[in-house]
Formats: sequence, C-alpha cells, structure tokens
Amino acid sequence: MTSEARKTQVINSRFRAPRWLRNAHAQTMYPSFPWAWRSRPLLRRETLELPDGDVTAVDWVVEGDSLPDAAPLLVILHGLEGSAESSYARMLMEAVLERGWRSCVLHFRDCGDYRNRLPRRYHAGETNDLRHFLRELHGQREALGNPGPVLAVGYSLGGNVLLKYLGESKSETPLAAAAAVCAPLNLHVCAEALNNGFSKSYQYYLLKRMKNSVTQKFDRHTAAFDWQKAMSAKTFAEFDDAVTAPLHGFAGMQDYYDRCSATHFLDKIERPTLIINALDDPFMSPAVIPAADKLSDQVTLEISENGGHVGFVCGGSPWRPKFYLPGRIIEFLESYASRPGL
Repeated sequence: MTSEARKTQVINSRFRAPRWLRNAHAQTMYPSFPWAWRSRPLLRRETLELPDGDVTAVDWVVEGDSLPDAAPLLVILHGLEGSAESSYARMLMEAVLERGWRSCVLHFRDCGDYRNRLPRRYHAGETNDLRHFLRELHGQREALGNPGPVLAVGYSLGGNVLLKYLGESKSETPLAAAAAVCAPLNLHVCAEALNNGFSKSYQYYLLKRMKNSVTQKFDRHTAAFDWQKAMSAKTFAEFDDAVTAPLHGFAGMQDYYDRCSATHFLDKIERPTLIINALDDPFMSPAVIPAADKLSDQVTLEISENGGHVGFVCGGSPWRPKFYLPGRIIEFLESYASRPGL
C-alpha cells in the first residue's frame, strides 16, 4: 500500500474491559496468574551466534516446522525480563499457529533460562541483534524459493526495540508489517511514571529480578560498573545509570533514554505498523502518546482508555478469561501475511 493511499491514523480502540476486571493494575497483573493462560506450545531452541562473538537464543514453535515454506513467519520480541514463557508470547504463538503461521521468540541477551557470553545484557535501544537475526532469516528463506512474509510483534521493551529498528531501517528491512504493544515510547516519561503510587510495586519487583540477573553474571570484582551503586538502586533510572548505560556505551541514563526512546523514530517507519497503547498503563502516563504529526503515514496508533500494561483482558470469566491482543494483532497483520516475502 502506498503512502498516498494510506494516511496516518490515530484511532480509538475497540477494546472494552469486562465488568469483573476494569482496574488497570488488575488488568496488568492478571495475565501472569498461572490459571489465566495455562497452555504452553512445544518449543525447540536454536542458538543465535552474534557478530560480536556473543550469543542469544531463539525459541521456535515445533508444530510450525511442518507448515509449508510459504507460510507467514512471526517474530516475537518479549518485554523486560521476559521470555518465550511469558503468557502474552505463549498465547500469541498459539493463536498464529491456528492461522497456519510459523512463529518464534527472539530472546534479548541474558534473558530466559540461559546466560550470554559477553559482559553485557540488553537494553531498550539494542536493535543490532534483531537486525542480524532478520538478515540471517531473510537469507535462509530466500534459499527456499517461495518464502512467505516475515512479520514482527514487540511487547513493552520489545516494542520499543522493534519500533526503533523500523525507524532506523526504513525500507531496508525484510519485515512486511509489524505491531508494538504497550511500548515505552518515551523512556524518560516511563521512568518517571514508575515512581508514582502503586506503580512503584512493579518497579520494585522488576528491579529485584534485574539485580538478581546481574548477580548471576557479575560480582563486585568482575562488574564493569559501580557495583555498590547498582545494588543500591531504588529506581529504573538509577539502575540504568549504574548498569545499563556503562555496560552498553552510553554516557549515562539521560544519554541512554535520549538516544533509545522510540518516539524519535516513529516518523521514519516505512512498513505498515500498528501501535497499541492504553491510557491507564501503569508503566507510563498519557504523556508518552505521540502526536499524529510525529508518526509516519505507515503507522496506525490505537489508543485504548483501559487495558493496563499488556493486559487487555476483554471478557470470559475469572477462570476462563478472553484476551483482546492476539486477535487484534492478527487482524492487522493478516492483510500483509498473504503477500510474498520481501
């Protein structure tokens, strides 16, 4: 679809929270409960060697291996401290398998149940690993002769990575279309939002996990950063200033947030892209939502009044909930899934 035929869209979401789950925090936490999404697709793991000598992991849905070469392939990027085990990833993998699509989860470095080699982890602006994986994938699929299209979805931090990559790559990407859910489009705004009210609870929980991951990889003698400052960090901003920035070549937290917030790349995207964000997302504030003139004409921005952070429970019952995101994501990507691979 040409840019002339497709205008920038900022649309109101069709999502409506059920009467039994309208609170933003309840929406955010509910999908992580073990009964919310019990099933787990069978996965096989591939090791992805990276150009700098590091390594990460890609988990593929085994049932997709028997699908024809022309089947669409969906690449999923998880959120902060997430993995292929995250409920949002599992439900999307199962939903696209029902449509006859292949899918995989590309893990960020040091995420999931493995450790990478180099003294670094991941961050919200690390697009080189995704770029390398997509190039490798494109080469492999071109050899098939009649490959289906490659699509991508990013959740939360993974959504920021995906959008930044799309803006950097413009037309030089093998992706036919993409979607990002609850992406922290402005990292400054999101870091500040997590210092307020009940949102501090998410910050505390995730910081604890992040510090634990760091202690599995470093100690006070091997850390390439200020160990005491890192272990005493009380906010994401403090942790990013102590750990994320020095590990990945940024001058500090401000430099990291300035250079990696996806909001600076949205006007450069040249592939059809859906962004879904909720106004009540406790990981950010409405200030994160960009104005329409900050978007390229290939971007559809869907704004929901409710949904929390990667929640979007839309119905059913507390023991058998229904979720909005898998169906909405597939609905958007489906028109591009029927096209030949780029």
